[in-house]
Amino acid sequence: MQRRVRTRTIAALSALGLTGVLGGCGAGGDSSDVTLTLVAADYGTGEADSSEKYWADLVERYETDHPGVRIDVSVYSWNDVDRKVKEMVDAGDPPDMAQIGAYADYAAEGRLYRAGDLLSIPVQADFLSQLSAAGEVNSVQYGMPFAASTRVLFYNKDLFAEAGLTPPKTWDELAANAEALAARGVTYPYALPLGPEEAQAETMQWLLSGDGGYTDLAGTYGIDSTENVETFSWLRDELVGKGLTGPVAPGKLDRAKAFEAFAAGDVGMLNGHPSLMEMAEKKGVEFGMVPTPGADGASPATLGVADWMMAFKENGHRDQVGDFLDFVYSEENVLDFSREYDLLPVTGSASRTMAASERDKDLKPFLDQLPTSELYPVGNTSWAAVNAAVKKQIGKAVAPGGSPAGVLGTLQATATRAESAE
Repeated sequence: MQRRVRTRTIAALSALGLTGVLGGCGAGGDSSDVTLTLVAADYGTGEADSSEKYWADLVERYETDHPGVRIDVSVYSWNDVDRKVKEMVDAGDPPDMAQIGAYADYAAEGRLYRAGDLLSIPVQADFLSQLSAAGEVNSVQYGMPFAASTRVLFYNKDLFAEAGLTPPKTWDELAANAEALAARGVTYPYALPLGPEEAQAETMQWLLSGDGGYTDLAGTYGIDSTENVETFSWLRDELVGKGLTGPVAPGKLDRAKAFEAFAAGDVGMLNGHPSLMEMAEKKGVEFGMVPTPGADGASPATLGVADWMMAFKENGHRDQVGDFLDFVYSEENVLDFSREYDLLPVTGSASRTMAASERDKDLKPFLDQLPTSELYPVGNTSWAAVNAAVKKQIGKAVAPGGSPAGVLGTLQATATRAESAE
């Protein structure tokens, strides 16, 4: 789904009055009569809260004070946005900016501006350190974090109370709870979304909970490690194989549909990020949140996710892009976006404000986890190919008769080939 945000007036330089200190100062050409294009992902759940509205408001405020540069924003669903940007790049017509899920392949091809050539020093320095590091390729930052989240286990308090259950701390307790919920007719005792929308997230959360992951401590892919195979074998045998994951095959269940089912009261447990809180509250679902269970206790690591802003060099406009992004990353705008979509701020200033704010207290469990969370290996240019392969294939690992070792081995082979092509 595409939505377009077309500005009604004109916008331009010096949004924060920092033109003189921009890293890219002096190399963008005349600031007048320039149109900047931005392709962005939709974080909303429908027309009422589409990201189109966030960008329309932000662009209008930027325009009001700065005549000269037009901002043209196109908003696509997460199912389409990465593919759309790739199509534009392949056609030789990349946007000036893209806010999507991965940046490293474009950086490796030399297509992106360095963050330091765009942002003012205070803005770049305000990014949370682990997110800045995750935005680097060969120790140079190209990816600018735009939104972040962590994961916890959500559970339906009413369904748990009716079944006399307590929140699980281990896999075995989770499976036992799921069996009790299934016996009471709960549609999705545990929702396992391994469909193509966001399978890489559910997959990594489970791998981490089994003391594994996509990569080892040295950053080398180990997708078919013994720990990972054991994790997916357990999922296949103890949850999916016993009918505890609901009527939709995990490989066909998208995260958005799983969240909708939870908000409808049809899910006993699932891994969720902060935006699920508001969805559930709006539908009157009483929920609890606990750390993700692990094989023998709480998961040793938590999934952290960051989405990325990047700027392509193809069209020039370095100064204008940098100035607009300084505005995008102001504390006010970062907080507005984070609060609108129940996500975590990517900057220190906004994070400190949120941590101290009573209105944001529900996000504190997620905020507390972010500094020590583990992110996807987004700095590897191979990650885009691995990510796409996980989304397409991982559901087969838990299907009836599926082979976790075979599927994970195929994914490892994909990662090896992708790294060899770097």
